Amino acid sequence: MSTNPTDHSFLRMALGHPAFVTGFVLSVFFVILALLSFVWTPFDPTKLDIAAKLQTPSLQHWFGTDHFGRDMFSMIMVGARVSIAVAFVAVGVGMLLGVPLGLYAAAHRGSLIDEIIMRGNDLVFAFPSLLLAIMITAVFGPGAINAIIAIGIFNIPVFARLARGAALSLWTRDYILAARVAGKGHARISTEHILPNIANLLIVQGTIQFSLAILAEAALAYVGLGAQPPLPSWGRMLADAQTLISLAPHMALFPGFAIIITVLGLNLMGDGLRDLFDPKLRRGRG
Repeated sequence: MSTNPTDHSFLRMALGHPAFVTGFVLSVFFVILALLSFVWTPFDPTKLDIAAKLQTPSLQHWFGTDHFGRDMFSMIMVGARVSIAVAFVAVGVGMLLGVPLGLYAAAHRGSLIDEIIMRGNDLVFAFPSLLLAIMITAVFGPGAINAIIAIGIFNIPVFARLARGAALSLWTRDYILAARVAGKGHARISTEHILPNIANLLIVQGTIQFSLAILAEAALAYVGLGAQPPLPSWGRMLADAQTLISLAPHMALFPGFAIIITVLGLNLMGDGLRDLFDPKLRRGRG
């Protein structure tokens, strides 16, 4: 059984890239917290204990308790699950719908369908993403599902534009011309030749959009349009803490740090992947 030296080279460069390693560790940490919350939390994050309200961090309650006596660490664990799930599905929706649209537009560049797709993208981009998300959730009602739809809609044109721009530069390549001469259609060429060659760009953009989706979910939850009680959410925790910031600062600090560290980790990982997928950098480190 042979081993591909390129795989070892990429792994070696990844382990030697401080930004990627730091981002990967931070991201994996919160993913583990989210998965662990399905089977274990120190306390029931929905159980009210008024007698224990507003306790500061201690050995019993690591991150303290909120104004209802709920354990903050348990709530952050479940909040990680909510934020990651919403962001993952929303980015997945944007990628699954946006990439095919972009590839189709690139394959039919200059046609009416290309113009319709791109002008549709411009129409979505004309509205600020958070404002669009607030409008959608306000119309259809608050909740995690509607938050996913709202964030996913904005991700569609992001991936469509990226896929189209990257694919256009490949359609003039010799191997694409050879595939067309061989009788392959637009769909088959896009699937077999274009998509594998732009996958690295899509992965990098996916990590960036993932971090933006977590911020968007927290913002929607903060204004009451995201995941609804009793399900904990980082944004909702910040909203609950805003009137108690001077009395119980830990209520705002811990969910705020959770959002910052998660987004920072994803951005560092995205920057690291961008560097690692850069052929010039790979030749320099190889």
